[in-house]
Amino acid sequence: MAIFRSILGGFRKDLAIDLGTANTLVYLKGAGVVSDEPSVVAVRQGSSGERRILAIGAAAKSMLGRTPSSITVSRPIRDGVISDFDATHAMLRHFVGKFCGSKNLIAPRIVVCVPSGSTALEKRAVVESAKSVGAGEVYLVDQAIAAAIGAGMPVAQPVGNMMIDVGGGTTEIAVISLGGVVYSRSLRIAGDKIDEAIIQLIRRRHNIQIGERTAELVKIILGSASSDSEIRTVQIRGQDVAARQPKTIEISDEEIREAIVGPLVQLVEATRLALEHTPPELISDIAENGIVLAGGGALLRNLDVFISNEIKLPVTVSDDPLKVGVLGAGKLLEDLALLHQVALN
Repeated sequence: MAIFRSILGGFRKDLAIDLGTANTLVYLKGAGVVSDEPSVVAVRQGSSGERRILAIGAAAKSMLGRTPSSITVSRPIRDGVISDFDATHAMLRHFVGKFCGSKNLIAPRIVVCVPSGSTALEKRAVVESAKSVGAGEVYLVDQAIAAAIGAGMPVAQPVGNMMIDVGGGTTEIAVISLGGVVYSRSLRIAGDKIDEAIIQLIRRRHNIQIGERTAELVKIILGSASSDSEIRTVQIRGQDVAARQPKTIEISDEEIREAIVGPLVQLVEATRLALEHTPPELISDIAENGIVLAGGGALLRNLDVFISNEIKLPVTVSDDPLKVGVLGAGKLLEDLALLHQVALN
């Protein structure tokens, strides 16, 4: 019987999915990370009220700000939670079908990363969505634990590990030991809030309205948590709020730092709070081993330096911070004992 199950397991295409606010990443057991696409869905609204999915992922994101009134382009996951269940279901069906197909000898096992602040209703929605698209077993894993595993931290050992995963919609802060979460907090202060802060500053200071994609590009080019030796500038184009005409301006990294300092200070305060709730023995481990940053927000220039200077502890950025969460979830597909230990359901 064990041999038979082993043979069947060879035909099963198990997946790990990091269902993020900004991007959805998919790990296929035996193949590694096979997909990294924006968590964006384009929907056409029919005259009789029916909704038809037009595009998912990169194709849908390319339509942002360029659609007629009959087409809506949106991100079905906001602030780390599902805001549009139908679109999320379509997105999951798209990715599971793409890599597992519709004719499986045995239903795939799927591991999904979720924010620590997810409610029971939100977790159940993720499980039901995954099962409705053909999953056999569905395991939910705390986003921060998955990132810590992907970063190579010894989460199963009696050692204090601290992970800060700065995503698009949420920042997950967790202290981990013996395969469990000692303390965790999910903040709705992450990449999206930084983009919003940039949009607001440019509108307030330059009387120009820019879109989400422009703000994200400015963040990537100019965004930094502390000053460098040189001043960086970039030209951007937006719409003059008063004249309603296109206008081009030049902005500097100093302005962008001023815009994003608010969210960064809140991140530091949340980190301090996590340390205050951590037992002394684990604090000692964290002081020795440091805090690890993951997620797309970890790529913000000098963020590790900024946090380290504020809390007086070593802070490092994980290798491949954008993929570390799904890589950790993928490792759990290879280590079922650890998966059962850390799974939330």
